[in-house]
Amino acid sequence: MNILMAASECVPFVKVGGLADVVGALPKYLAKIGHDVRIILPKYRKIDGKKYDLRALPYRLQVKVGSDIERFRIKYCVTEDNVTVYFIENMRFFDRPDVYGADGSDYGDNRERYIFFCRAVLESLKALMFRPDIIHCHDWQTGLIPAYLKTNLRNDGFFWNTSSVYTIHNIAYQGGFDADTVVEAGFSWEDFTVDKLEFYNTLNFMKCAIALSDAVSTVSPTYALEIKEFNGRGMEIVLNSRKEDIYGILNGIDYDYWNPKTDPFISKNYSPSDLAGKKICKAELQKLCGFEAREDAYLFGCVSRLDNQKGFDIIIDALYSLSRQNMQFVILGSGDPYIKRLLQEAAYKLKGKAAVFFDYNEPLAHKIYAGSDAYMMPSRFEPCGLSQMIALKYGSIPIVNRAGGLSDTVEYYNHYSKKGNGFVFNITYGENFVQTILKSEKIFRDKANWNILMQNSFACDFSWNKSVESYVKMYSDVIEKKRRELLFAR
Repeated sequence: MNILMAASECVPFVKVGGLADVVGALPKYLAKIGHDVRIILPKYRKIDGKKYDLRALPYRLQVKVGSDIERFRIKYCVTEDNVTVYFIENMRFFDRPDVYGADGSDYGDNRERYIFFCRAVLESLKALMFRPDIIHCHDWQTGLIPAYLKTNLRNDGFFWNTSSVYTIHNIAYQGGFDADTVVEAGFSWEDFTVDKLEFYNTLNFMKCAIALSDAVSTVSPTYALEIKEFNGRGMEIVLNSRKEDIYGILNGIDYDYWNPKTDPFISKNYSPSDLAGKKICKAELQKLCGFEAREDAYLFGCVSRLDNQKGFDIIIDALYSLSRQNMQFVILGSGDPYIKRLLQEAAYKLKGKAAVFFDYNEPLAHKIYAGSDAYMMPSRFEPCGLSQMIALKYGSIPIVNRAGGLSDTVEYYNHYSKKGNGFVFNITYGENFVQTILKSEKIFRDKANWNILMQNSFACDFSWNKSVESYVKMYSDVIEKKRRELLFAR
């Protein structure tokens, strides 16, 4: 199959959240089994052209955004996994310090920026003469691509055999704008209908994609059920109108990158059969945080976007509630300035017990996974969550709220049956994060049980090899559906 991944983030080039990890890993594993997979991204200022040896293609292209003509170039590179990555370069929209916004606020022209990107993606394919069987779109920033294919471009022969699939990574971010976006995006008012573009008299990028893509996926089976039933942020009716075309596919982890046996960022590598290195990693992390280097201190890690979704009010309450316990807490994150201030205040008051670090720091993230005993993830909702899967690989035991992909990956440890890989509480039922931590501490102090729990965590397999099979099936279903439609049309 010819597959194009269209997204606003992708590691290693640019990362804001877990979307970047997925877009960076999935193509690699699809390419391994013989598919021609390519990626297309905006060329943000943050993407270092020299570092990644970006080369300009000779095309000078343009698209309309509202009444304006926006010109752009295409740059490209080929990754070590032989995946070609294209970059849409436009100084007006993408030559900025940050990706989506600054100082906790979105850029005021994000509507125009991603209208441009969606149109530029489709125009670029014609210049490149790359005809995808599948355009795989990710999150709201690419949501207009399926809409263009089903409206403005429905009679364009270049895309006659092209289908679109759309992945919802987080339904809380939808890209909803005023109805005049119809004109700005170049659609016809005839398509501003409930079954196509209209959503309560607005144009919502995500709704357009759900309604008009050939299939919709989200990043865990439980989250697929949740968003259809009670956590769809207003999209429940739209999702249920497509319920036969919705796939819940659990994200995978790239174990070539996240592996304590080979991780170059940690001070001492280790494995399930030799845990001496983990003790060294813990001592190094304690030193880095200004903690007393005590092996018997119960050390918690958290690497996260600073957002209310992630339950930081619950975490901050726990820091104060547990400050007299033999516990230590380290948090790495960036995002909401208010949460950042609260964490800074907590770290100041609880010096020696809590440490916080801000902004994106990949080496430190690895040190936290490797050096922590347990991993905090009390998210109020979590489409999939990659952090708990990474933590399991590093033997850092996750303590999570029962939501979304956390339900699909973390099972409460039963010290009688010796089954399970973490600890789970349920906010909905009034269960308490602090009490769950205290229960987990009893297991931590029981070294025989804790070692069994760690071995259970190491044994978990969330590799992309398993997830890719599900994606290939979805693509194949969509292509077969398109084939039948074309046969019927004849």
